[in-house]
Amino acid sequence: MIWQGRFDGDEPLYHRIFQRVSLEDNYENISPNDFVLHGFAVDEGVKRNKGRIGAKDAPDVIRKNCSNFPVVHPNFNLKDFGNITCEDQNLEDVQNKLAEKVQLVLQKGGKSIVFGGGHEVTFAHYSGIKKAFPTKKIGIINIDAHFDNREIDPKIGASSGTGFWQIAQEGNIQSLHIGIQRNSNTLKLFDTAHQYGMNYILAEEVFFENLPTLYPKIEEFIEISDVIYLTICMDVFNAAIAPGVSALAYNGIFADATFMHLFKLILTSDKLIAMDVAEVNPIYDQNEITVRLAASLINEWFMINKSM
Repeated sequence: MIWQGRFDGDEPLYHRIFQRVSLEDNYENISPNDFVLHGFAVDEGVKRNKGRIGAKDAPDVIRKNCSNFPVVHPNFNLKDFGNITCEDQNLEDVQNKLAEKVQLVLQKGGKSIVFGGGHEVTFAHYSGIKKAFPTKKIGIINIDAHFDNREIDPKIGASSGTGFWQIAQEGNIQSLHIGIQRNSNTLKLFDTAHQYGMNYILAEEVFFENLPTLYPKIEEFIEISDVIYLTICMDVFNAAIAPGVSALAYNGIFADATFMHLFKLILTSDKLIAMDVAEVNPIYDQNEITVRLAASLINEWFMINKSM
């Protein structure tokens, strides 16, 4: 059993997350403000993007590392609908499946959580949000070293690097990319970002003294959005704290006080309705430090959620 941890007692003050998880298969059981989890056990997009495969094994490992966190809010509930897999290399089909499930979650008033998997999860998760809220302005905050806005190669198809280009083809895209690396994106990708109006904050801009500049950028982006979808690609972080990813970032950002200030600014928004973590690759992880970081970032939303 994946959801297990230290048992200190049945009273709510003793509860850890594993004690508040229910395994589900009926979307009618979702209540407003429930956290609803899907595992996206897929890395076909990483494979197509010539990355290090293995991220498909991450969802259950992230679950295990979330299990023992203490429950902070008395009404916290996490409903787990299991994993979606891709057995036949049909990435587009499995993306559609996740989108349909996310749509059901959001229409019931739940908060969507997805454990990836490769960053091809972005287009799937976004598509579900769009299905649920077709007329709302969806603001996507992408914490990532990469823009993931590469055009689709017809010979290969969609990949972990094409999600934002795909979204842009559906109409006006509203995105803010935090942690972008100059040495991880070609001039063509920067040009595409400018062409489609993708906002970004470079990794080199994420330092404490620059917070007075960064705060307004994030606040203004949230202000002009109706709902917020937050996606975190774990390769945004320095290899010292995130070695288990599909593409290492040797000079990536750290999950330090500066980052956490910005991160919590996003999490405290009542507009945040969906969040995922992607590109955790257990094969290359060391002592589960990458997956532990991913689990901790998800848990920050559980702890800071204001609707409880």
